[in-house]
Amino acid sequence: MRVIKLKDVINTTGLSRSSIYAYMAKDEFPKPIQLGPRAVAWVQEEVQEWLQVRLDARC
Repeated sequence: MRVIKLKDVINTTGLSRSSIYAYMAKDEFPKPIQLGPRAVAWVQEEVQEWLQVRLDARC
């Protein structure tokens, strides 16, 4: 398992920070894990799965 920071999530998905958090608020994007009091990261595999579902849906 690998965790990635917000910058990497933005680069991977092409979404903006506000879009990522908006999707999370609607339970449509993987939630981050808490690394510390002010640090979060996303599980890379979960972000890639989310993106793959989006790619599969367009076909």
